Amino acid sequence: MSRRTISHETGAIYEFTPELEPIATVESGAQLTVETRDSLDGAVQSESDVLESVPAEVNAATGPIAVEGAEPGDVLRVDIDDIRLTEDRGRVISVDGFGLLDGHEGIEAPRSRITPVESESDGDGNGNGNGERAERSDATLSIAGIDADVPVEPLIGTIGVATESESHTTLVPHDHGGNLDTTDLCAGNAVYFPVFQAGAMLAMGDCKAAMADGEMCGTGAEIRTAIDVTVEVLSDPETELERPLIETPEAWKPVASADTLEAACEIATRDAIELLAAEHEVDTTDAYLFASLVGGLEISQVVDPLVTVRNAVPKAYLSAPF
Repeated sequence: MSRRTISHETGAIYEFTPELEPIATVESGAQLTVETRDSLDGAVQSESDVLESVPAEVNAATGPIAVEGAEPGDVLRVDIDDIRLTEDRGRVISVDGFGLLDGHEGIEAPRSRITPVESESDGDGNGNGNGERAERSDATLSIAGIDADVPVEPLIGTIGVATESESHTTLVPHDHGGNLDTTDLCAGNAVYFPVFQAGAMLAMGDCKAAMADGEMCGTGAEIRTAIDVTVEVLSDPETELERPLIETPEAWKPVASADTLEAACEIATRDAIELLAAEHEVDTTDAYLFASLVGGLEISQVVDPLVTVRNAVPKAYLSAPF
């Protein structure tokens, strides 16, 4: 099956709402290539380009894409098949009023650093503007003044579906997904979303060539990409999903966002123990005790209006929620 290309040039959103209108409609099982712009909309092209504040519109998400047959109560599975960099450099920045150490002594804002991407295999920048990229295994990026190479491990920063009732900008993570900034949103993994509106209305963007868990300064290496995904509607799922759930080859990871790290951890843990209770046919308390032995809380990001965490449960203890 050939992949259909959906580009940010056709449409992109800066807010997830209940009333999104699709720029494209695809069938369940469709294989897509979603082209994205960098999260700063090209505003930083050199280190002299700095942002005095977070833009009113940031993290453009290509879409929305309606998936035929998706109805409220269903689950939308998105397999991330590949993420290709489509430019030869990213950018990492500090912005006044944003970031974990904003206002701390010695932390200057604004500042921009360009992160050139190179491949050991051909010596060229990763992308060169033509959409090609080296394999992640041999591509690296660098930052001025630091004598170290960082492996290129692309991920999707913002991905989600139409919301149930409230609206959230693409800077905000919530139950619909949004600005999750989670390193597991990478090639080879799948992410599941609750469907709140007909068609689901999937949108994605805000990709990074590399990013650490936490995204401490407020950005990763922000970069343009082409994302290969396969979308599938799971109708009448056995498991009722309220928030995003990530599947890696090794684990299931409920994802939760909240005002505080403690609150996000509580929600992700509650979601994990509900899955374990159903799997092992035990009550919530026994699942809670078991989760304390086999789960694992992981920080996704701590810089957006809400913080995001996930609770990793190995597949040895949780087989197939759906």
